[in-house]
Amino acid sequence: MALVTGTGGLGFEDALALARAGADVIIAGRNPQKGAEAVAKIRTEVPAAKVGFEQIDLADLKSVAECAARLKRQRRRLDLLINNAGVMVPPTRQQTPDGFEMQFGTNYLGHFALTAHLMPLLRSTRGSRVVTLSSVAVRQGRIDFDDLQSKSYVPMRAYSQSKLACLMFAFELQRRSEAEGWGVTSMAAHPGVSRTDLLHNAPGRMSAAGLARTYLWFMFQPAAQGALPTLYAATAPEARPGAYYGPNMLNEIRGYPAPSKVPPQATDTAIWDRLWQVSEELAGVEFAAAVA
Repeated sequence: MALVTGTGGLGFEDALALARAGADVIIAGRNPQKGAEAVAKIRTEVPAAKVGFEQIDLADLKSVAECAARLKRQRRRLDLLINNAGVMVPPTRQQTPDGFEMQFGTNYLGHFALTAHLMPLLRSTRGSRVVTLSSVAVRQGRIDFDDLQSKSYVPMRAYSQSKLACLMFAFELQRRSEAEGWGVTSMAAHPGVSRTDLLHNAPGRMSAAGLARTYLWFMFQPAAQGALPTLYAATAPEARPGAYYGPNMLNEIRGYPAPSKVPPQATDTAIWDRLWQVSEELAGVEFAAAVA
């Protein structure tokens, strides 16, 4: 069974490709109508698809816990978790219901909590994988422990921090899995610059970023192409535990899956560990308890 967060864009393309390959796929997202549309579209293209929808609001830790609880009641295994859904550069600072900056809370902390809650299923499944989505934006990112919630809000800086946190989480999850014998493989991936609705949804169609997305569409590779690094990490036998994959051309903006260059600020294992501990406290989860 595969669980993919996000009903559109890259998440939809991930789910469609997995369904075509015969996987049992669950699409998890906030909007039931969009979820139903995604499921229907996949079934139109793959009539025999085993695909369903689960509601989750990754900005709301209660919703994350409830979704995971439903899955643990209904399922006995989880082969693949793709932490994909996200929000990108809202023009003004927004907060999640739990009081976190929206991008940090949704892109990173919600997925951190979801992974923790689903560890019993992942651990019970031989060869399970977790793929967490990062971004080319991590090149400019840094983890500011004095301002994780971006009180001094700069949209792209907050987004870059959230995606750097995702990358570090993927690395630290693999390190801890190996050290503790959890048996779960963790990797990260990024889509380059892809033609999704992220820039239309958050900053808006009339923002500079939204207008670039609309009128310079040819600079963005198709979403199906952008999904390939994630799908490679999720399914390829050659994909390496703890690796990071992205497109192979034009400074990783587009192309086909290849090992991605890890920015220097993402390699500090002391920051991995500190971020993990802070995140457990903020999200109210404990991986050690989840895997006991």
